[in-house]
Amino acid sequence: MTRHITQRELRNDSAAILRAVENGEDFILTRNGTPIAEVRPIRRHTFVPVDELMRLTAHLPRIDFDEFRADLDAVVDPYLDDPYERRGHNA
Repeated sequence: MTRHITQRELRNDSAAILRAVENGEDFILTRNGTPIAEVRPIRRHTFVPVDELMRLTAHLPRIDFDEFRADLDAVVDPYLDDPYERRGHNA
């Protein structure tokens, strides 16, 4: 559960708060009752060796690139519009 802490609490108890963050806790930092920041642990990416990935995905069906591309083209407009052009903001 995310706990709300004030700017003063962070300043006065930073060591305890950072230990809690290291242990997986999340905090919302507030100033004058207004949330201004999130303090949370960095989620480390776990490296999966290629051999292990191949073993884990070996049972999945193969994807035909041409068929996949045709499916995408059937539902996605291949031409991207300039969002500024639609608003009349030509640079």
